[in-house]
Parts: sequence; C-alpha cells; structure tokens
Amino acid sequence: MATVFLTTANPFLPSPLSLSASSSSSLLTPPTLCCPHKHNAKRQLALCKAVSESTPLSPNFTKRSLSISFITSFTFFLAGKGCSDVSAAILEADEDDELMEKVKRDRKKRLEKQGVISSSNKETEYLQDLVYKLSKIGLAIDNNDLSTAGLVLGGSTDTDWVKNANKAFNKLSSSPEEKTQVDTFNSSLAKLVSSVTRNDVESSKLAFVLAASSFEKWTTLTGLFGQLKGL
Repeated sequence: MATVFLTTANPFLPSPLSLSASSSSSLLTPPTLCCPHKHNAKRQLALCKAVSESTPLSPNFTKRSLSISFITSFTFFLAGKGCSDVSAAILEADEDDELMEKVKRDRKKRLEKQGVISSSNKETEYLQDLVYKLSKIGLAIDNNDLSTAGLVLGGSTDTDWVKNANKAFNKLSSSPEEKTQVDTFNSSLAKLVSSVTRNDVESSKLAFVLAASSFEKWTTLTGLFGQLKGL
C-alpha cells in the first residue's frame, strides 16, 4: 500500500537538501522550491512517514506483488522479441504439419497408382510394345533410314499399337501433368509420321525426340519408369 501511495505522491515534494536550506533561511525569504500547494514541506513529509509506518507490507501482499511483477515482465517479454520467436515457432510447427500431410497424401497416391499398375497387365504389355516400336523407329531415324521408320510407324497414328498405347495412357493417367505429357506425345507422333512420309530427316529427328521425351516424362510421373524394359 505504501508503494502505491508513494508512486502517486506529489512529484513536487521538496527533497531533504532543499528543506535544510529552507529552514536555515529567513522567514521572510520565500522558499526556493516550486510547490503548487501551500502546506508546509515538513508537514507533508511527516504525513508520508505516518502513512508509511501505519501500513507495513504484509508477506502475502509481497508474494502477490512479486507474482504480478513476474507475470507482467513475462507478458512484456512475449510482446517483444519473445513473442516473435514464439510466433515463428508456431508457424514452423504448422508448416511441418502441412509437409507431413502432403507426404502422407503423396504416399497414398503412389500406393494407389502402384495398385492400378499391378492390376493392369494388358496395359503394361501395350506400353512395352510401344517402347519396342520407339526403339526401332529411333534407330532407323538415327541411321537416316526413313523407309524402315515409316514401315514401323505404319503411315498414320491410327495403327493398332498407337491405339493400344492410348488405351493404357487413358487408364493410367490421373494427374493433369500426366495427361499433358500424353497430349504432347500424340502431337509429336503425328508430326513424326508426317515428317517421315515427306522424307524429311531433320524434322523426323526433332519430332522423334519430342515424342520419346514426353513418353519418358509420363512414365516417370506415373511410376512406370524402370518397370518397362528398354527405358
């Protein structure tokens, strides 16, 4: 209680040094302190002392004050640098949770995809045949033998092996990225057939690279890369 009182006391109370100087001066000489009240300075000090002696600090109040002081200090600590550290830790924990959830979702998708592939023996055979066909076409084009490449291609994209490959593509493609690679493969294959028909070696090589590259990316996305021989 005394602490509260002292903190709210008049800020213009004279100091003991000033009181000593004032008492030794003449009564006609006005005080040198600027005090807004007309009470005698000694009387004010006496009142403060009386109040202080009449209301001693109790042990319970002291403990409670210390607790409040500790809580207040801790609050200010959190409001400063500590609070930013705590917020950063919370955000980091949230990011870790989101990352773990993403890992779980990706793992679930991979397991589901592997289950689909394992039950798609016919589609796997179609894709294996596609690998063999592309190998023969690529070897022929590399040797500038477009006539052999044309025989394997069949002169169009309406051949059975191309149709069967697209059946496998449609069944095993689930993500937008996978479907995009399928579209790229089919468009590149159409350009390859056209270039070989025109006997354009350079265009044939370029179209073949695009078709083979998109197919390889598709097998990587679907998890088939490594399961097909020749890749």
